[in-house]
Amino acid sequence: MTRDPADLTAADHLDAAREMNAAGRPYLAHLLAEEAARRTTRPATAAAIRATYPDPTTSRTEID
Repeated sequence: MTRDPADLTAADHLDAAREMNAAGRPYLAHLLAEEAARRTTRPATAAAIRATYPDPTTSRTEID
């Protein structure tokens, strides 16, 4: 099944973000969640999505 990316909804992106998070792909989950937040019309919902999937590159700590 091929879909036009323009037809995807915020819910579609959020579902994909959940799948990527479960698969251990946090950065891809973050990118998909960011797109879901961008497509959401309610600021509170967008903020909640962004809080659930923060950018993993800003929260990484380096160890020696």
